[in-house]
Amino acid sequence: MTSLDSVTIEATDPTAAEQFTRSAFGLGAEVRARATTAPATGFRGCTLSLTVSRPATATALLDAALDAGATALKPAAKSFWGYGGVVRAPDGTIWKVATSAKKDTGPATREIDRIVLLLGVADVAASKRFYVDRGLAVAKSFGRRYVEFDTAGPVRPALYGRRALAEDAGTGADGTGSHRLVITGDAGTFTDPDGFAGETAAAR
Repeated sequence: MTSLDSVTIEATDPTAAEQFTRSAFGLGAEVRARATTAPATGFRGCTLSLTVSRPATATALLDAALDAGATALKPAAKSFWGYGGVVRAPDGTIWKVATSAKKDTGPATREIDRIVLLLGVADVAASKRFYVDRGLAVAKSFGRRYVEFDTAGPVRPALYGRRALAEDAGTGADGTGSHRLVITGDAGTFTDPDGFAGETAAAR
């Protein structure tokens, strides 16, 4: 099974970016950072989604992100699918914290069940073929709307239409320049149809 070991955020201040992910979400090697001066404006075409077990945990993590300097894009609230909210980190990365549960069955924790890297793409079917050809197995697929891959490692990649992902994140879809994000795993070095880059662990 193809492994996705980590996501590397490219930031003008990588130390601050890593400090944010640690203090807000308790993440370490799963989400790293490195320096870049590549320009990026508006929506970068991707979000990181943290799935948790209960609303109290989602609220606690979102509050921790705001305390660490994030800006709220969607305040925590109930929805048809469950409960969650969206924030933008100081480095510009968009984070969603959500649960399918609508009621708490226990106290808040800082436990994250899954990290999903959502890539906003122009053509979901074409991007799906690209990643399947690189050895990724499909876990969920909803036509040309959404695809989630079954990978080993702490991060699971998924595809969503760019405009739909921006709407889900609570931001506009317009943006140019670098995605400021690199996928690290054993799928080799690549650039996908939407410009998202992948590296082997040794290339990082």
